[in-house]
Amino acid sequence: ELENLSDAPFSGDEENGGSEEHKTEINGNWIPATSITEAKINAKAKRRLRKNSSRDSGRGDSVSDNGDTLKIGVVVPTSPKGKLLDRRSRSGKGRGLPKKGGAGGKGVWGTPGQVYDVEEVDIKDPNYDDDQENCVYETVVLPLDERTFEKTLTPIIQEYFEHGDTNEVSEMLKDLNLGEMKYSVPVLAVSLALEGKASHREMTSKLISDLCGTVVSKTDVEKSFDRLLKELPELVLDSPKAPQV
Repeated sequence: ELENLSDAPFSGDEENGGSEEHKTEINGNWIPATSITEAKINAKAKRRLRKNSSRDSGRGDSVSDNGDTLKIGVVVPTSPKGKLLDRRSRSGKGRGLPKKGGAGGKGVWGTPGQVYDVEEVDIKDPNYDDDQENCVYETVVLPLDERTFEKTLTPIIQEYFEHGDTNEVSEMLKDLNLGEMKYSVPVLAVSLALEGKASHREMTSKLISDLCGTVVSKTDVEKSFDRLLKELPELVLDSPKAPQV
């Protein structure tokens, strides 16, 4: 009974010397056990190679299915992706030079030394306006109001007390749009001179004399001194000797 058991440790063939190999039936074909074992070992080795290649993909080399080592960045020429990314001439006549002399890329101004001509206006353009050809653009300076007048002219007059150049003050005042505040220029100059030294008062007298006829008129000067006489009680608070001066 023990000899007829199918799960015995050794079969009759193995007891005779073990010269014959085990055979397994797969899909109706009898395949030796040794070939199946070798196939499993090969499959396991391929899986290990793929795993290692995925780990080393950022290190510079990769391993293909055939076991060949490939450098990163090298595309197999036979793959369709490699053909699309290939910038070489498909006709074989290209010289490998950049297109348009290096001036054909995105965001490129053009080749070095290229000079662009002045673009001519198209008369047939629906947005063309004949009046634009004869337009003269000027810088408009808004007139000074009472708030900005004192803030703007005070540093100019104080700097004049240091350099004493009336021409410079005249040029700076011409750049400003004084408007109706012209008569206030002598008023502000005299008010600052009353708080300063005797030399400042002499310089203020010379300044008003040089500005009269260029920046301010005689009427503006008369109007400014009339206002100074009316504001004399307020000037005495800051300068007690203002009436005598």
